[in-house]
Amino acid sequence: MAVALFALLLFLSHTPLVPSRPTPVPSDPTSPSSSLSSLSSPCKPKNSSRRLPDIIIIGVRKGGTRALIEMLSLNDGVAAADSEVHFFDWESHFQRGLSWYASQMPCSRRGQLTVEKTPAYFTSAKVPDRVLQMNPSVRLLLIVRDPVERVLSDYTQVFHNHLQKHKQPQPIETLLLQDDGRLNLSYKALNRSLYHTHMQRWLDAFPRQSFHVVNGDALIREPLEEMRKVENFLHLEPQISTENFYFNRTKGFYCLRDRQGSERCLHSSKGRAHPQVAPEILQKLREYFHQPNQNFFQLVGRTFDWNRASEDRLDTRTE
Repeated sequence: MAVALFALLLFLSHTPLVPSRPTPVPSDPTSPSSSLSSLSSPCKPKNSSRRLPDIIIIGVRKGGTRALIEMLSLNDGVAAADSEVHFFDWESHFQRGLSWYASQMPCSRRGQLTVEKTPAYFTSAKVPDRVLQMNPSVRLLLIVRDPVERVLSDYTQVFHNHLQKHKQPQPIETLLLQDDGRLNLSYKALNRSLYHTHMQRWLDAFPRQSFHVVNGDALIREPLEEMRKVENFLHLEPQISTENFYFNRTKGFYCLRDRQGSERCLHSSKGRAHPQVAPEILQKLREYFHQPNQNFFQLVGRTFDWNRASEDRLDTRTE
C-alpha cells in the first residue's frame, strides 16, 4: 500500500522527463588518437568553435551534476554542453572518435572553457585511461553527497522511470535487503555510493590536483560558497554572486538568475520526495558506508559530515 501511494504521488506531481541524449550525427571514422588540431567543427558566430572539453564533470550519478553544470554556466568564461555525451563509456560513441566528441560540444569563444557532464564516467572502469589519453591536463569535477541519500535518490529515479514505462516498481526494501535481512550488496545503487573504489581508479590515472570535489549537500544549502570554490579551482574570474540565486519555497531549493535577469529552476524531476525507509534499514546503510567513507576521505584529503546528514534527513526533496 505504501509503495502504491508513493507511486501515485510521484505520478501526479511530475511531468514527463525527457532523457538527455547527444545530438545524432553520422558515424565518424576518426580514431581517438587523431591530431587535436583538426577537431573543431564549423560554428556560428565565426569567432567561436567546438572544442574538446577543458573540464569534465565525471559524477556522481544523483549527486547534483545537473545543478553543478547549470550553476557553472552562470560564469561567462564557461561554455557548457546541454546533454550527457557518454563518449568515454559507450562503445558506440567512443568508436566515432574525438572529432565526433568535439562536435557534441557547445560553441565557445577563444578563452572560454568548455565543460561537459556524464555522471556514469565516475563508475566506469575504462573511462579514466580514455580521458587521460584525450588530455592529461583536463580538469575534473566530482560532486558527491551523503552516500545513503544518494542511494535513495538513485532508487527514486528508477522508481519514477518504471512508472513512466507502466511497469510495477519494486519496494526499496526488496532491493536493499536479502531474505535474511542483510544488505543486498549486488544492488547497483549501493556500489555507486562506494566512492573510494571508483576514486582510486581515477587517482591511478590522474594526480589529485586534477580533481576538485564539490560537496553536493552544501551546494543545495549554500550554492554560492561552493561555486566560488569551483571558480577558484578552474582559475575563472569570479562572476557568480548572490544575485544569481533565489530560494524557491515551493520547490524547496535555490533557483538561478542569469546575467540577463532570466530566471530558471532545475527540471521538475529534481527534488522529488524520497521513499520513507525504516530507521533500522537506514542504520544498516550508515554502518555499511562508514569505513568506505573514511577511505574516500583519505583519498581526497577532506572529510564530509555525512553521518549527521543521514541521521537528520531533514530535507526529503533533494533528488
